[in-house]
Amino acid sequence: MGRTTPGEPGRSDRPGSAAYEGGSAPLLDRAELAVDVLPAAERLLGCTLEADTEEGPVAVRLVEVEAYRGADDPASHCYRGRTPRNAVMFGPAGHLYVYFVYGMHYCANVSCLVDGVAGAVLLRAGELLSDPDLARARRPTARTDADLARGPARMASLLGLTRDDNGLDVSDPASRVRIRAEPPPAASSIRTGPRVGVAAAADLPWRYWIDGSPAVSAYRPGRVRARRPST
Repeated sequence: MGRTTPGEPGRSDRPGSAAYEGGSAPLLDRAELAVDVLPAAERLLGCTLEADTEEGPVAVRLVEVEAYRGADDPASHCYRGRTPRNAVMFGPAGHLYVYFVYGMHYCANVSCLVDGVAGAVLLRAGELLSDPDLARARRPTARTDADLARGPARMASLLGLTRDDNGLDVSDPASRVRIRAEPPPAASSIRTGPRVGVAAAADLPWRYWIDGSPAVSAYRPGRVRARRPST
């Protein structure tokens, strides 16, 4: 695995976009996620994330993720301890942690590490595997197919994820949202670098992506907010 300067990628390492046929791969075993956030993040690359929506099934291939720990990661929602909002991050592994940001968007993570220890992987971007017409109807503002699930908020919108999905078991066949254990991408195609928009612990190379995927986010550094002068 090589670290590179992250930016806007080019051509995908996976030629074409095969029609999605309902997910033939087995569901991801939670034991593969009950590990440290870094190997869990790398394992999620290339897996299929699928969701049942009112209009029909939607599925993407995960091409970009970010790892977050707990007490030792200032950028984590669990840095200051357990709350009702972040409880899913404390396990067990393999459950969705969905939260609302900026008063307008949802983002989704998958819990990892052992039960009781906080950790999760942000699902940042995916390549569409299912019906493109359905996907465009769900995301009519997307300018290109690559934009349909580029970024965590766009991907959550495409799959219809909300706080109602918080806590769902992605390894359960009966769950509305599932993750299928596709073969990992070639190690030579995996890149790592700083997390997008993160100021705290900004130098940690905890973002993982598949090199060349057009759906990977453009990198932007985090900004430290200036304190207001005291009066």
